[in-house]
Parts: sequence; structure tokens; C-alpha cells
Amino acid sequence: MSAKDFSQLTELFPDEIVTHSYLKDLELADSQGKKIGTFALITLDNGLDHKRPTTLGPNTLVELGTLLEEQRERAARGEIIGVGVTGKPYFLVAGADLSAVKGLKARENGVWMAQLGHDVYRTLNNLGVPSFVFINGLALGGGLEIALNANYRTVSTAAGALALPEAFLGLVPGWGGVYLLPRLIGPENAVKVMVENALNNNRTTSGPAAFKLGIADALFEPADFLEQSIAWAAKVLSGEITVERPNAVSDPLTEEQSAAWDQAVATAKGIVKAKTSNAAPAPLRVVELLEKGKTWSKEESAAAEIEALGDLMQTDEFHATVYAFLDLVQKRAKRPAGAPDKSLAKPVTKVGVVGAGLMASQLSLVFARQLKVPVVMTDIDQARVDKGVGYVHAEVDKLLAKKRISPDAANRTKALVTGSVSKEAFADADFVIEAVFEELQVKKDVFAELEEIVSEDCILATNTSSLSVTEMAKDLKHPERLVGFHFFNPVAVMPLLEIVRAPKTSDAVLATAFETAKALRKNAVLVKDAAAFVVNRVLLRLMGVVAEAFDQGTDARTADTALKPMGLPMTPFTLLAMVGVPVALHVSESLHAAFGDRFWVSQNQQRLIDAGKKGIWEIGEDGKPFVPQDTLDLLEFGDSPISGEELLVRTQDALAEEIGLMLDEGVVAGPEDIDLCMILGAGWPMFLGGITPYLDRVGASERVNGKRFHAPGQASRPV
Repeated sequence: MSAKDFSQLTELFPDEIVTHSYLKDLELADSQGKKIGTFALITLDNGLDHKRPTTLGPNTLVELGTLLEEQRERAARGEIIGVGVTGKPYFLVAGADLSAVKGLKARENGVWMAQLGHDVYRTLNNLGVPSFVFINGLALGGGLEIALNANYRTVSTAAGALALPEAFLGLVPGWGGVYLLPRLIGPENAVKVMVENALNNNRTTSGPAAFKLGIADALFEPADFLEQSIAWAAKVLSGEITVERPNAVSDPLTEEQSAAWDQAVATAKGIVKAKTSNAAPAPLRVVELLEKGKTWSKEESAAAEIEALGDLMQTDEFHATVYAFLDLVQKRAKRPAGAPDKSLAKPVTKVGVVGAGLMASQLSLVFARQLKVPVVMTDIDQARVDKGVGYVHAEVDKLLAKKRISPDAANRTKALVTGSVSKEAFADADFVIEAVFEELQVKKDVFAELEEIVSEDCILATNTSSLSVTEMAKDLKHPERLVGFHFFNPVAVMPLLEIVRAPKTSDAVLATAFETAKALRKNAVLVKDAAAFVVNRVLLRLMGVVAEAFDQGTDARTADTALKPMGLPMTPFTLLAMVGVPVALHVSESLHAAFGDRFWVSQNQQRLIDAGKKGIWEIGEDGKPFVPQDTLDLLEFGDSPISGEELLVRTQDALAEEIGLMLDEGVVAGPEDIDLCMILGAGWPMFLGGITPYLDRVGASERVNGKRFHAPGQASRPV
């Protein structure tokens, strides 16, 4: 089919922001200066500023496809010797336009969209002359697949994000990527890009890393990237350069390559199970296409990819993922609800951290690295201070060893972090955050002491995970300067910051907190001062339901695996061990005191603590978890076991109840903020679309609250 034959699809998207295809003819010469012919260069550009990425909607694809068909005709007439595709500054293409794709309500339209992409990319691959793609910047999903469908590729060292994130987004790399990538860079490397990276929070690959994998044939610096790429293409076209691809597989596969393919598929299955509990359809479909694609022709794979995309575009998981990724992470997270005008924010030129333990040390590192201002840590003795500063320096050395930071940056970061046994070191600080023991009176004493030292303009922040910020501010001379600034562990990795406004927190302090969070590269959500705020309150309600079922007689394996259909990143007992039984019990007790019997306080957890046990499970010689007999002997159980199915429904209903109450209390502006908090702060699966759409879909919202959190069609699939 011709690209023009898809007018029925393009008419559905009259408001698409079209990425236009601009053609320019270049006369190429070999390295001796001898002219070798005309080269058609196509630049993809949506005409917007450099912060607005180019995307692929139906109208964009038809325009590109039509232009490529014209180049195929020119090639047949002998007018051109090659075709190149590149993008506007900083972008090749950011992939399919998810705003457009999510609007395809009929499966037939999804199939057409998939078919259109294949037809356009097939033309690029079969122009009658060599095709090149010059990856000058970000290339995601369908954007990277443009490059994979070309005959040759170059990449810029400044291209910071290349990926096939479809498994993460609820789709498959359906415009040839799932077939082409393993043949280009080997199946093991392809699994890393398509499955492992995608399911590890949508991790991307840099230009140099992509070149090392074999995705690109040449690597050039950004200053003259396009000129160098065109010169390189001229050498390929003149025969001066022969491209070798050591990671590519042969056709047909050798026996060794066949075995490697099977192993890669097995690895992919293991990753999908570990990350999603096989509860998400898209990653499973990616692995299925990879497995069957071992023996398929390109045409057979294309047909299966089109069917897969048609199916997946209609799933709840895809629409939920688009809501979570596009509406929440990409949009709402960048415009936090309730944040004051940023013009009220004050500059932060020095930071103080009270404490030098693990959390305090992590905070010091992230403040120094991102704000690039002096950070001073304090603790009760020099040994603790030295240990905290030593931790920061050691972490910087690790970053240097991994080449994630330059030697100069490493030296500067180390120099910024110092320690003192006296809080007098905070006298000229603009922002002081405490990370001391989670006990209200201890924190109040810290802030009372700080007020006698810091300036009246200095902001005081608490990293508390569950205590009342209002109570901490109660006896301060300037309660308006105190704000909750709750990080998640590990600080360097977790993107969420819960910013807690107490009743007297001023707008200027709050604005500074939000601007500081942005500078730290964290996504901040404004929360009301209520016990445990959002993430810990939701998680502890979930863990409490499971703990109660276990304590009442449900066997450990049933209790720990009952929530598997949710596809959570870890089981409740694994989470308990990671958080630490003492911490979990302490927060449970705080929540029980605040909210009553909704939050279970497990006496069995206290027994584990008393016996020095770190969790329920131990790992046997077979690699499987089991509850040791000496642990069972410590515990006491009731005689009311329930099934896994009953526990799942009970947990769903408890979460719906708790979130309904949180919204009634005004803890956040809306259910979208709870979804965002759980995604960014607890690893809630993206394919569930956030916790509230999930509870709507399984009926818990209506069972418990008599209404959905979202109107039908919102935060889920269209109706």
C-alpha cells in the first residue's frame, strides 16, 4: 500500500502536531574530492522549540512515507545515490504520539496504525539505494525503529536516550524492532534493550553505549555530527568504508547462535516474571515475538507485530500505562498541584544536614551533586561525622569509577561536603534538613536548638516519614519556616519527594521547597500533614492486611503470594524485610494510634524483633524461600485462615477505603496525586495505571465507597 492510502486513519487526527519531513539534496564527493552523486537528506522537525520532542502520528507517517516513495522513484531514475534521515536539534524522534495512539478506540484503527508504520519503514529499507539514519539525539520506540530499518546508522556521543520502551508502555516494538534488533546486536543484547531496560523504570541507552552494542555503525561528536555523518556516508557509498557488525547474527543462525537465542528468551522470561509476576500482557507478548521470531521471516514477524499492536492498544493495561506515564509522570509531575508561584522561592546557597547516618549521608550527596552548593553534616561525635563524610566521598569515588562523573566533578563534590560536631556550622545556611531518629520529641529538640543558631530566613525541613510536622512546628518561634521534605530510600534513585505543608508553613517556604526539589531532579507532590502522608500510609495499610491474615492463620506462602495479580515489584514479606521489621512495626504503631484498628499492629513482628530476626523468609539451598522452623516456633497464630483470592479482595477493599478517606481528608489535591506518589515512591506498576484506576477496574472502589475514583473512560481505556 502507499502511505496516501491511509487517509481514513489520518482523518481521525485533525489536531495532530505533525512532524514534517524536509528534503534537501546534497552533492557528495569521495575523500579525493571526486563527485559521486546526489544524496537526499530528510530532516524531521515539528517546528516547535527544542524542549518539545518530535513524535510520530498518522499524518506524520503519511508525509514521511510519501516523501520516501518519491525518493524511491528518484532512485529508480538514477537521480540519487542514497537517502539519509536525521532530526531537529536534540531529537531524532521520541516515538509514536501516545496522545494519538490512546485515542484509537477500535481495534481496526490500531491495526491500521501498525500497518502504516510498517509500510513507511519498509519503504526506507527498500529504496533501491542505501539508506542512512543519523541519530543526532533522543530516539525512542518508533524513533529508534526508523534507524533500525535503515541500512546504516550513525549516532552522536551527545545522544542521551535511545530505547525501545514498548514493554514498559504496554505495547511491543512493533515497527520491526523486535525482529531487527536481535539480528543486529545479538539476542542477548536485544533482551537487555527491549526487556531488561524497559522494565527497569524505562532505562535508556546513551549514544556511546548504543555504538558499543552495535546499534550504530559510527560514533561522532555533536559539534559537527551531521557533517561527519554525511562524510562517513559518502565513504560508504564510494566503497572506501566497509561496515562490519561483529554482534550481528547470520542468516540462517549457526548452532551456537541458535542456542544463544534460546538462552536470551529464557532470560527475558525470567526478567518479565520477576518484574511483573507475568501480570502484564505486553512484556509477555514481546518475549513471544522474540521467541517465535527466531525462525520467522521479516514479513512473518511484521504480520505478528501488527496483530500484537492491534490487540495491545485495546487493553486496559495500555490505556492505564498511558495515563500513568503521559498524564502523570510526564505532565502532572512537572506541574505539581498546589505549588505556590515559583517567583516566591528564595535561593539556597548552603545546606545543613542534621545527622550523619545512612539517610543523612545520602541526602548530603544528592544536595551536593545536584545543587552544587556547600553541604555540612553534623552529629554527636567526630567519629560519626567522619563516617558520614567518608560515605559521601566513597560514593563519589564509585561514580567516578563507573565514569558517571568526571574527575573534576568528583573533586568538586567531595570538597562541597564537610562535617562538624557543632550545629554552629549552620549559622549561614539557607536550608537545614534533619535526618535523625524517628521520634517526635527528638526532632522537636533538634529544631528548638537550630532556631537559636540559624538566621530568621533559614528554612527548616524534616525528612520524617510518618510524624506530625504540625507538632514539630508547634513550639517554634517561626513555625512558618518548617516544611516536610520526605525523601524515599535509596535517595539517589527514588524520584519522589513528598512535600508536607503544615498549617503555618508560608508560601515562600513552600515555593523554595518545590524549586529545591526540582533542582534536585525530584518529582514533588504536595501533601497535607497527616500521619504517614501518602506512600507509607497506603503501603502500611496493604502490609497490615497481609500481616493480619498471616497472624490469623493463613500460611506464609499464601499470604505472601496472594497479591501476585497486582504485579507489585516485591511481595509484602520481601518489602517487610527490605524496610526492616522494626521500622515497619514502628510506623504501624504510629498509624494505629492515629487511625485506629484499620492499621494492624502485629505482635508476631514484635516477636521477630525480640529474636533478632530480619524477616519471615530465608532462602533454601534450592533458591526458594521458606520459613525456618525456629521462626515458626517464635510465632503465634489464630485459627482463621483465608484463601489467596479472599486476601486479594480484602486488600483491594482496604486500599480503596484508605484512599477514599485520604481524599476526604484532603491529604492531596486528587486521586492523580496518590497515583503519582505510589508510582514514583513505591514502584507501583505502570501497567496498572496507578492505584486508583486499578481499584476502579477491579470493582473495589464501588464495593467500598459506592463510587469510582475516576469517571468511566478516565485513567483507563476509552468506553
